[in-house]
Amino acid sequence: MSQEEKIPSKDIIQSGLWGNNPALVQLLGLCPLLAVSNTFINGLALGLATTCVLAGSNASVSLVRNYIPKEIRIPIFVMMIASFVTNVGLLMNAYTYDLFLTLGIFIPLIVTNCAIIGRAEAFASKNKFLPSLLDGVMQGIGFTLVLCTLGALRELVGQGTLFYGAEQLLGDWASSLTLSFYLTDSKFLFAILPPGAFVFLGLLIAGKNYIDKRNEEKSKTQILEKTSSPVEVIASEQN
Repeated sequence: MSQEEKIPSKDIIQSGLWGNNPALVQLLGLCPLLAVSNTFINGLALGLATTCVLAGSNASVSLVRNYIPKEIRIPIFVMMIASFVTNVGLLMNAYTYDLFLTLGIFIPLIVTNCAIIGRAEAFASKNKFLPSLLDGVMQGIGFTLVLCTLGALRELVGQGTLFYGAEQLLGDWASSLTLSFYLTDSKFLFAILPPGAFVFLGLLIAGKNYIDKRNEEKSKTQILEKTSSPVEVIASEQN
């Protein structure tokens, strides 16, 4: 791919949300993904923080890509990412302090998230501003969707609730958003602890692979129907 090749926005969106999802396909950023996604709100908060950093770093790298020597590009990228992470951390410290304490070290560790550095190197350093910004947003949303799905599954199975702790992110009014599906004297620790995260993530990856395989088979069938006669299609299905 040449540096100035124009990539359709549709392809960038599909790649970030599904085809090249950083969590389900690239398997990047697994440390915070598995450690923080014990509730929906925790996953959503970390996902939003990561999306902001991804969008900002991609856009910034794209703007200065022609002025950075290739020999020192990675350290420069890390410094730029660290500046965005610092700003996000300060904002969370100011407005969502309890959630900031809950996420703890995983906020500053966004700096070392391979998904962010990887997109800066693989995409933003080779493309213009708007495609790079769109790529950062879509990759971040794709990562956030996996975090939220994983967090919702672990929270629901582990403690029978959904949206627990929403007031930490949205304010006191959001305490009424918590849903309780069943009451239990003790939590199902396997789902809440990291081993459960591995299992649920494996199920999500398996589900994605299954859907991709079904779509691929469906596409092959449609192509066969367009290029073959009815007799040949019937014979192919029988075989």
